[in-house]
Amino acid sequence: MADDKSKRDFRDRDRVSADEDYEVQYFAKKAGITPQQVKDLIAKHGNSRATLEREAKALSKS
Repeated sequence: MADDKSKRDFRDRDRVSADEDYEVQYFAKKAGITPQQVKDLIAKHGNSRATLEREAKALSKS
């Protein structure tokens, strides 16, 4: 069954879904990294937005 996009709450903002291309694209653009790097970070660190932002910042500095 498809995810109902009309039913969202605060928890949706705390996560980045690797299965949703628009979320990956948005996060990549915002963080200054590639979409593939976003997917790699999600695979390695999970989908917590705070963790991904921290790791993306470290990645973009290197």
